[in-house]
Amino acid sequence: MATKLRELPAGAQELTSDKITELFMHYCLENNKKPESVYLFCKVNGIAEKDFYKHFSSIDAIEKTVFVSFHKLAVNLIDQSADVSALGFRDKLLTYYYTYFEILTANRSYVVFALKESKNRLNGLLKLKEFRTHFKNFIGEISDGYLKVKSERIRKAQQDALEEGAWIQFMVTLKFWLDDESIGFEKTDLFIEKSIRATFDLIDTTPLESVIDFGKFLIKEKLR
Repeated sequence: MATKLRELPAGAQELTSDKITELFMHYCLENNKKPESVYLFCKVNGIAEKDFYKHFSSIDAIEKTVFVSFHKLAVNLIDQSADVSALGFRDKLLTYYYTYFEILTANRSYVVFALKESKNRLNGLLKLKEFRTHFKNFIGEISDGYLKVKSERIRKAQQDALEEGAWIQFMVTLKFWLDDESIGFEKTDLFIEKSIRATFDLIDTTPLESVIDFGKFLIKEKLR
């Protein structure tokens, strides 16, 4: 999905789910609220309702797929790299984080509108529900073979914990990015690098220097 928001002139090109999502984001930012109905959204954008329903069942359905669209774009961009197949789990995860948060930054106004300004925290989490499923599936794919456990039952439990832990880490990083006021969000880049390094040190049960380093970083930021 293109990260630039622009309106689609009626009949100018084929209507796709990505284009509808793009127009939805545009509407939210222009009006500081989401469309009140499919009818209104279609009228404003010159879309036939029957064409809208070929892609989405409701306005809420669009809202739930925005972050999935960002995810799919990030994965597609990563897959286009000739070197991706040679990367290990850690480097693939780092590449994904940097790519996904670059996409979020390109769409920061909408992301802040959708998440940070929501008075009801549960509503914000519901907007990420479908993305959470795609994210955890992605973690399962890129971590395949990483856990070296002979027992299938134990390996399955550890894999589930790995995927859930990755999601928690992502949510913590997302919150940090939303609050980040550094130029170019350079502190978020540092946060990503330190948090993932610390996480893998914990997984691999290696010395905890990087974990302590990351902890000091968090404390320093919290006291600012």
